[in-house]
Amino acid sequence: MSSLNTVLIGAGGKMGCRLTDNLRDSEYSMSYVEVSDAGIERLEKRGIKVSVAADVIAAADLVILAVPDIYIGKVASDFLSSFKPGAIIVTLDPAAAVGGQLPKRADISYFVSHPTHPSVFNWEEDKKKHFDYFGGIAARQAIVCALMQGPEEHYKVGEALAITMYAPVTRAHRITVEQMALLEPGLAETFLGAVMFTMREAMDEVIKKGVPKDAVFDFFMGHINIDLALCFDQIPGGVFSDACYKAIQIGKPLIFKEDWKKVLEPDHVKYQIDIMTRIPDHQ
Repeated sequence: MSSLNTVLIGAGGKMGCRLTDNLRDSEYSMSYVEVSDAGIERLEKRGIKVSVAADVIAAADLVILAVPDIYIGKVASDFLSSFKPGAIIVTLDPAAAVGGQLPKRADISYFVSHPTHPSVFNWEEDKKKHFDYFGGIAARQAIVCALMQGPEEHYKVGEALAITMYAPVTRAHRITVEQMALLEPGLAETFLGAVMFTMREAMDEVIKKGVPKDAVFDFFMGHINIDLALCFDQIPGGVFSDACYKAIQIGKPLIFKEDWKKVLEPDHVKYQIDIMTRIPDHQ
């Protein structure tokens, strides 16, 4: 791995710093690119020397684009002519890939990987691991990976890099970029995010009705725990009570529209990506 020159673009950003922390002591020959003053300051505090993109891109075997989705297409296009033939360009999210924002060039590879984040069913006895909710520091997590374009042997190269970036990793799932888009934004953000915000609103509504906040929080979090375990088969033979099933049948049609599953249709997911990656008019 030491022979692989790797450039991390956006190294001082929120996600970039997470990757920097995991890659800095790895076997990859790293260069870190950052243009924002705040990002450069964060890297300097880590003792990281910032490189100029023009000085390192041309020799890079791997280029990681740790920049916001709305800028990935522009950044990739800006450096497109500088990538050496056979270089692997890595994105951290499927949005730019599925949204058609990655510039075309036949002699480079595009690899996409994203962390699942630590599971609610992880058992982490160590508190540092337990409270690593995002992952990539101490808690175990899986990752999903896709080789969008390039020779088959580049998949393993990209996967190995992703395992290092998101460590500690339990397993890597190989899927397509289209499948990854169904997972995010479709499942994890558009669907689950909306459900999570609605759950919070429901909790706050009960608090407004006079039930003590701490009692509501304890009761709700405990029931989230047991309901998840029952719903996702974590308790052998465990089932909801008959009364709970009746309550679910009352609640579903009141809370969800009949056509809610359209948010997971590929065409709708592409619509979501288009909205999410659109650069605001004022920029």
